[in-house]
Amino acid sequence: MTSVSAARDSLEGLALGDAFGERWFPLFRSPQDAFEQIRARRTPEEGPWHWTDDTAMALSVFGILTAFDAVHQERLAQAFGAAYRADSGRGYGHGMHLLLPKLVEEPGSWRTAARELFDGQGSLGNGAAMRVAPLGAWFHEDLDEAAEQAALSAEVTHAHPEGVAGAVAVALAAALAARGRSGPAPVGAELLAEVARRTPAGEVREGLHRAAGLSADTEPRRASELLGNGRRIRASDTVPFALWSAAHHPDSLADALWTTAEGLGDVDTTCAITGGVVAARTGLADAPRDWLACREPLPDWVAAAAAEAAAPGTP
Repeated sequence: MTSVSAARDSLEGLALGDAFGERWFPLFRSPQDAFEQIRARRTPEEGPWHWTDDTAMALSVFGILTAFDAVHQERLAQAFGAAYRADSGRGYGHGMHLLLPKLVEEPGSWRTAARELFDGQGSLGNGAAMRVAPLGAWFHEDLDEAAEQAALSAEVTHAHPEGVAGAVAVALAAALAARGRSGPAPVGAELLAEVARRTPAGEVREGLHRAAGLSADTEPRRASELLGNGRRIRASDTVPFALWSAAHHPDSLADALWTTAEGLGDVDTTCAITGGVVAARTGLADAPRDWLACREPLPDWVAAAAAEAAAPGTP
């Protein structure tokens, strides 16, 4: 089943980007040194490269899709809570440290608890966007459904419209990328413009329009200055640059990740988004073997769940 394989590839690419990006943080005490090493394409130190909350939460999304072929918000809330309880040291943000423990015992509490975050505004952070690319790949045959399901997945933790919009944008980009596995699909500025057109109005959408107008030849560090590199941890400060990198490197996961890393900032999350989108199209075919060897493996259940979901006769 194409949707399952595209989503599985997207998850693998997301985890690789997450773990690859996370390895640069120790060098950020000297940002110029980090930038020069990335610019020179010198691979970070040997593994293991551990993935972070980006992948942990993406695993929950993938698990729900393989079980139900749709987002069930209560089940997803329960999965998020269980993953947090099992390992809360994956680098979760402040809001999630407040929210996720509540979901362990009362999954339905997300409906009020997510809205109470940040003085009742809800989170406008990049957390819903960082985990959603596999969902977009799963629903790539129907862009409207991809956007709707992405919004449902976001609402469990991100009640602010900008947090939801970031997830919708990334899911749409991954869906369009996955279409390129078997036929023509937009890339570059065309992909960014299509994503912007379908993303709810607001700061994320405005950033996507800026990204669509930014030349592919722009230096990545300059692009991150213009679009944001996730330093503010907001969806609007993260998604446009990550998708700009992905859109202009649709056939090379490695090049896309190096480009994204040059932007520094919240580099594990920007690389997770970029990796999830590009791998929805390419899989891991061009990913360096030493990177894959260094990256912390995904849990064994992922392969089993994907195989079961792809089996003939599966509802």
